[in-house]
Amino acid sequence: MSNFKRVVIKIGSALITNGGKGLDRDAINDWADQMAALRLSGVEIVLVSSGAVAEGMTRLQLKQRPSSIHDLQAAAAVGQMGLVQAYEACFQRQGLHSAQILLTHDDLANRQRYLNARSSLNTLLKFGTLPVVNENDTVATDEIRFGDNDTLAALVANLLEADLLLILTDQQGLFDSNPEHNPSARLIEQAQADEARLLEFAGDSAGSLGRGGMYTKVIAARKAARSGTHTVIAYGREPEVIRRVLNGERIGSLLQARNEKLAARKQWLGGHIRCAGALLLDEGAVQVLQNEGASLLPIGVREVRGEFKRGEAVSCLSPDGREIARGLVNYPAEEARRIIGQPSQKIAEILGYQDEPELVHRDNLILLG
Repeated sequence: MSNFKRVVIKIGSALITNGGKGLDRDAINDWADQMAALRLSGVEIVLVSSGAVAEGMTRLQLKQRPSSIHDLQAAAAVGQMGLVQAYEACFQRQGLHSAQILLTHDDLANRQRYLNARSSLNTLLKFGTLPVVNENDTVATDEIRFGDNDTLAALVANLLEADLLLILTDQQGLFDSNPEHNPSARLIEQAQADEARLLEFAGDSAGSLGRGGMYTKVIAARKAARSGTHTVIAYGREPEVIRRVLNGERIGSLLQARNEKLAARKQWLGGHIRCAGALLLDEGAVQVLQNEGASLLPIGVREVRGEFKRGEAVSCLSPDGREIARGLVNYPAEEARRIIGQPSQKIAEILGYQDEPELVHRDNLILLG
């Protein structure tokens, strides 16, 4: 587990701002020194840093996280300046160039922008820089917001096919119950990222500074695992925590990926947060997709939900409504409604043309566990 070549590191708001007291520059210096040493030794590192909104709250003397989207955007804009300056100063001292990358959901949901983001990050890594990624809260709205930087970090790990996602938090790791309420709570030192019990352990608590909690970290580990990325959730103030984890020392909770790395297109599909619509399948189509690795044909679809264009991502639902897959659809919703339940050879007769015989080709489809 110590042969990490490409690592995504996420640091949360409570750590970065020392519980909301403003940027903890001593801690940032320490983390930056560890990352710089590893980067200069050949490990490619991408940092996903929270803290812009929290730092903006401190600078603007706001006592609570804004609920208004405009106040939130303003706090992010103010705080982003301080956050970037802090990292730049640390990495410059180590002779390392850093780069700021701001992303919204649309950047990773749109296929072309997804590829552009991946190319940009890969090029920055090629030049030896250390990219610092954050959600673009200054322009984000409720419709395009990631929701938490744990999710963003997992999607960046998918994007770059990282070996490890290291989530630094103000907790020792994932416990089997809340250690604040149960002194006998046991740290989960190692588990498979997709184990259902982990979500039960995590709960859904969230702090006043960030939007996440242990639950979002487990979800992030599950997302990261889709591209073969392992996740470690560890206490960020553990001495030399980054260096020690990357050297293979067991700290915090290791949530392992069960799967091999997926093709880049399928990583993108698996990382989609929002789908444009949904296809309700019959049981025969579910079995064919899950057991035969086949494409989704119109004849196996019972209902089209929502409005979508050709090439957009759609959810594939079982008869009881579970999402079993998602993929890029070959026909817009209006035309899909006309051909569902019909054999593929009738598509041209119904629509006046046939683009593809499948609604979703297997190369553009990913099964969800």
